[in-house]
Amino acid sequence: MIPKVHPRFKLNGRSLDHEGLMTVAYSYVKEGEDWEKEIGDFLLNWLDDFEVLTVYSSGSTGTPKINKLQKEHMINSAKATNTWFNLPEECDALCCLPLSFIAGKMMMVRALTLGWQLDVVKPSASPFKTLRKRYDFTALTNYQVLNSLDDIHKSVKIIIGGGPVAKNLPELLKNKHTKAYHTYGMTETSSHIAIRKIHPVYEEAYCTLTEDITVKQDDRGCLVVHAPFLLSNDIVTNDIVELTGERNFKILGRIDRVINSGGVKIYPEIVEEKLSELITSRFFVTGTPSDELGQEVVLVVEGEERDLPEFKNFGKYEMPKKVYFLKEFKETHTGKVDRKASLEALLAMR
Repeated sequence: MIPKVHPRFKLNGRSLDHEGLMTVAYSYVKEGEDWEKEIGDFLLNWLDDFEVLTVYSSGSTGTPKINKLQKEHMINSAKATNTWFNLPEECDALCCLPLSFIAGKMMMVRALTLGWQLDVVKPSASPFKTLRKRYDFTALTNYQVLNSLDDIHKSVKIIIGGGPVAKNLPELLKNKHTKAYHTYGMTETSSHIAIRKIHPVYEEAYCTLTEDITVKQDDRGCLVVHAPFLLSNDIVTNDIVELTGERNFKILGRIDRVINSGGVKIYPEIVEEKLSELITSRFFVTGTPSDELGQEVVLVVEGEERDLPEFKNFGKYEMPKKVYFLKEFKETHTGKVDRKASLEALLAMR
């Protein structure tokens, strides 16, 4: 299939049809910077007559995977997002994420499908800093949000993906005049399938985008997603969840990260959420072997060794037993912390 370009679509202020987009794409590939080449590559692949698009996962939870996504499913995802947020044609949207991965690709797909006026800028930690307009909709990472608090009002609505958000983010967003949402999804589902509100209303549980997306648990307690208009088959995740309704769930952590300390299961993500209010640099929590407990909770912090605030309100077993510092974390090819490689680098130094 050759996806249609909405007649009201604009890219960086220019109205472009299929032919015009192809010209821009070739120009980006031939003459653009690396981030612009990614835009060009995506547009050329999106506008060809193949039914599927090849997309790589981020690799933050393991080896990056190659995914063959149906273009029809990606278009359905864009429409589902629009149903949730009720965004009109010609709304102003900002794409400040790389188009090499699903989050950036889907911002472009939404704009092309729904007739948005999309500005695409070079991905950076603080993308709003030099911009002089207010957008209706923007997709950001948690890191970008934390580095854009003084300018976050430049988007009426923001969605935050790519991992957990800081526990104190609702407090940080007070009086910032933006509506913030935290998304849950993965490459295989063409970005998010569920959303929870962060600001000005705060919700702990996610709700699926539409009534056609339902969730259940497998025998491990992990999330199973049923979304026939996005997936050819149900997808079984490694995310341990608490179901609060047919469409609602809370994420407890990943089954492949659970720490068994003295027979008590500790979810690193829950400990990290508490620590996010105390530590401003990057960090992660993991388990290491212990003769007494089987595993013990340890904290790994990026940067030079230094004093940390006192840890309060932690359970007996979830309190980090040791704190390690690593000058610089290892990263995946998308800039996320590679926990396994960072821990191996730390152990190699000891």
